[in-house]
Parts: sequence; C-alpha cells; structure tokens
Amino acid sequence: MADGNAVSSSASTAQPRRRLQVRRSGVHGKGVFAVVDLAAGEALIEYTGEVISWNEALRRHPHDPAQPNHTFYFHIDDSHVIDGGQGGNSSRWINHSCAPNCEAEEDARKRVFIHALRDIAAGEELFFDYGLVVDGRYTAKLKAEYACHCGSPNCRGTMLAPKLPARKASRGRAA
Repeated sequence: MADGNAVSSSASTAQPRRRLQVRRSGVHGKGVFAVVDLAAGEALIEYTGEVISWNEALRRHPHDPAQPNHTFYFHIDDSHVIDGGQGGNSSRWINHSCAPNCEAEEDARKRVFIHALRDIAAGEELFFDYGLVVDGRYTAKLKAEYACHCGSPNCRGTMLAPKLPARKASRGRAA
C-alpha cells in the first residue's frame, strides 16, 4: 500500500487517489488529515513499521532525548511492538484525542489498521485514543508526562488509558 492511500481490495490498475495527507497539526506537531470525505467503518491506513520485541523497544528508547516519552511505538502484544519510526508510513503521525474519529484494530495476522469511527469530512484531522497503559499508580506527574492537548469537552487531560475501578468485595451472599 502506498503511503497516504486508503486500504483497498480492488484490483484496479488506475492510480489510487490520495486520501490522506500529513501536515502541521493544531493539536501537536504533525497530523494526518483527510483529503477526501471518508466513510464510517472504512479502513483508512495500516500502521506500519518494524516489528520488534519490547526488549528492543526499551533499548532504543528514547528516540528524542528532548521528548523522552514520544515514540512511534504501537503495542501489538506482550512480546512485540511496531516501531513506526523505522519503515513506518504516515499513520505514525495520527494524533491522540479523547474524542477520536478513528480507532486502531488488529487483524488475525497482527497487522494494525486505522478505521473511521464516523464519517470524516475532507480537511478534518484524524485522531484515535492512544489509551496508553503503564504499570503503577497514575500520579499527577505521570499524567503530566503524557499530557493530552486534544481540547475535547471530555478530555481526560492525559493520553493514558483510564484506570479500571477496583472491584469492591461483595458484602453479601450471591443469590
């Protein structure tokens, strides 16, 4: 698949129409924008890059000492990650939002595709919820290290995934 072109199953020999474009984002750095209207449910682009072990990812980290928490890593499973900074495409520039218009879905072959959650108008920036997971307690310092700038009315203020509430012990018997 050519960078910036939609995922397509057609065998057309025609030149694919450019559907996505990387440009400056008002949210953070670069972003990916729709060049044409995109339909809800549509597969937009595959998140590509070098598939490496988590140990290798930790060895490589950080890519930029000035931004130690910025990577192009995409978690696949407990053993592997996609490093979009190595052999990746424009999908690595899709920014986070707490009110995303896209989501990432993994297929059976451990490939990750970005799908539209709703109709997306030409000119609109693409976002998905990074939902970053880290071990340990979410302190104010940790949340600030992964600050969100999406501006959504329901912004969590962080790119970290919401912690699941601890289950309360049952005080009664099950019926």
